Amino acid sequence: MPAKDIYPINDRLLLRSDKELMLSQKSRVYWFCGLSGSGKSTLAIQLENDLHNSGIFSVVLDGDNLRGGLNNDLGFSDTDRMENIRRVSEVAKTLVSNGLVVIVSLISPKKEFRDSAKKIIGSDSFREIYIQSDFETCLKRDVKGLYAKAEKNEIKNFTGKSSSFEIPMDPWVS
Repeated sequence: MPAKDIYPINDRLLLRSDKELMLSQKSRVYWFCGLSGSGKSTLAIQLENDLHNSGIFSVVLDGDNLRGGLNNDLGFSDTDRMENIRRVSEVAKTLVSNGLVVIVSLISPKKEFRDSAKKIIGSDSFREIYIQSDFETCLKRDVKGLYAKAEKNEIKNFTGKSSSFEIPMDPWVS
């Protein structure tokens, strides 16, 4: 039997809604933001596991992992941070348009950065989640040794110390 009989060719591209229907889920982007060490990645991974256990297909886009690959050419200036967020937003937009639940974990220190991500992804799909943890708590945790380096001024533009973090005024969850 010819392949065309097995796989009929539609006269249109598949829509996001077609893929959501097939996956039995509503695609969204859950954007976790907060200071380094606040627990964003831990909570993102827990959410992914919970969704998986509920039969929801999801993917985590974690800032540390992305900076080791896709964004390894970027530093931490405001210009580089904006480009980091732009790239991640475009990836998230592509994934969500294909029916997936996307969990993003990025510091996202400025309102304009988060607003840019929301604009790229689409406000109907974007859910901002602020993981609130103060600098002193993150300093005590210092899982990656970054706060110790920042205290010695070995890291420029360290969010919460030499670079500001603008607390979200109206996150979906805080």
